[in-house]
Amino acid sequence: MYRWIADSEVHLFREGTALRTLDDNHHLGKYCREKELKLREELYRWDVYKEGIPHCIKAEHPLALPCEVRFSFTKTSEFLLTATTGLTELNLKGLAFSKEKWTNIDAIRKVFCNKTTDLSEYVEKHWRDDAFFGYQYLNGVNPILIQRCKVLPKDFAVTDDMLFLRGGKSLTGEMQNGNIFLLDYKRLDGLKANVINGKKQYLMAPFVLLHKTPDDKLMPIAIQLKQTPADDNPIFLPTDSEYDWLTAKLFVRSADFSEHQLNVHLLRTHLLAEVFAVSLLRNMPMVHPLYKLLVPHTRYTLQINYLARLALISPSGVFTQFASSGGEAMITILKRSLSSMTYSSLCIPDDIAERGMEALPNYYYRDDGLKLWDITDRLVKGVLGHYYKSDAEVGQDSELQKWVQDIFEHGFLSQANTGIPQRLCNVAELVKFVTMVIFTCSGQHSSVNSGQYDYGGWMPNTPISLQLPPPTTKGTTSEATMLKTFPDVNTTVQGMSTMWLLSKQSSDFVRLGLYPEEHFGEEIPCKLISNFQGELEILSTVIKTRNKSLEVPYTYMDPDLLENSVAI
Repeated sequence: MYRWIADSEVHLFREGTALRTLDDNHHLGKYCREKELKLREELYRWDVYKEGIPHCIKAEHPLALPCEVRFSFTKTSEFLLTATTGLTELNLKGLAFSKEKWTNIDAIRKVFCNKTTDLSEYVEKHWRDDAFFGYQYLNGVNPILIQRCKVLPKDFAVTDDMLFLRGGKSLTGEMQNGNIFLLDYKRLDGLKANVINGKKQYLMAPFVLLHKTPDDKLMPIAIQLKQTPADDNPIFLPTDSEYDWLTAKLFVRSADFSEHQLNVHLLRTHLLAEVFAVSLLRNMPMVHPLYKLLVPHTRYTLQINYLARLALISPSGVFTQFASSGGEAMITILKRSLSSMTYSSLCIPDDIAERGMEALPNYYYRDDGLKLWDITDRLVKGVLGHYYKSDAEVGQDSELQKWVQDIFEHGFLSQANTGIPQRLCNVAELVKFVTMVIFTCSGQHSSVNSGQYDYGGWMPNTPISLQLPPPTTKGTTSEATMLKTFPDVNTTVQGMSTMWLLSKQSSDFVRLGLYPEEHFGEEIPCKLISNFQGELEILSTVIKTRNKSLEVPYTYMDPDLLENSVAI
């Protein structure tokens, strides 16, 4: 058992064999379970941060969290150091309060040069390229918005005769051939953008059409920046003037920043991982096999989320102050995202199929993610199959059912339309649900978190805010208007510093599949964990080998670089 003892009370400790409530027949065993869960319900209480978003842990400050779930001394020291020295490390301290506009691209380049990664340097060279713009929706930090387009949305006023597709193909024909893809930022529609440095900001809700060309590139072919067609809402095309087209792409990339940070990253990994963790800690005694399987995937999550609420999305938080979707829009986006979220979208095999993305080449997020899901699924199936010999046993496990019910109620606010199970009736359902939990807390979080500085460190590729409205007629843009549209210097450097912090791995990082605290002692689960580690090593080798031949390597699902839990 792994417990902190910080009092002089009497404590009860169990022998380490995993036992479900059905197996715990001795009256002392039952007493221990009840006493432990009663204490845990006191320690881990639900709180409502804002109505309409998942519930969170109740705590007055980080040190009020139980010792078991707090950062280690190493993690605390490093995190505080990175947070307080981020601007210094990036040599940006003198610019943190500058409300000036950028006067030229070279000035941004000089700031950016202080801290780069191989990929961020590539981004700086290629951010204007259409092929790289398309590529980011497959393998950048938001790989889950793109979908195959079979029918154009009714408000997307693009027509066949506007477009010149490679190879002389027609839009209708290419849609039928499965070569047209859509990005729809409808969750951002009609929102009031932030005011930064006393100036109104702009946040669009674009439609983007992409075409898979005969040489397997994904090229943007049409952009409509607002959801409702109108004379002052033109369709921008690659054949437009250089700055008309570049400015349209800029507004799309800025919209993607908000969709990614609030829905894909904060809600779908951080906030859900916290719900999974609190529910586990409230409802599962340490002796339960599911506790033993899942607790490593909750490490540091409660504290990192507490700090995110404090430093990023609170009224004085960096996101609230410096992102176009900070302020009023932020909670609306989170509410819309939660109410449109589905269980199937959290399970990568179902999600890929629903978005029609099974066959598109060069989609490494999908290729690596599906392999990672399968490897995790085999571990979960083996371990849970060892303890649950029949479907009836799943239904009879009251602790397990309470855990799932709590997730449905506090994570998904009892919205049945999400498809999240309210109870689990058989082993297959249990295995899928637990696989989803582990995948969300490890691979999925890494895929949407680790590349933030790679893709966002060079601000023109991912502006966190824009401060001129989009052009309403073509032919009115230039490099000068683009520079005026960019966020101010202080907004840019605050964004860079935050992405640097959120992408930085801690030295006490625990890799997926490593369990320093050995919760299982029995032979079969230990053997299954050993097999899991072996399969992860093989996948890591396969990914590293493939990456050697890629111009832009995809590393965010490499098991060597994945953390067990949402810990940053």
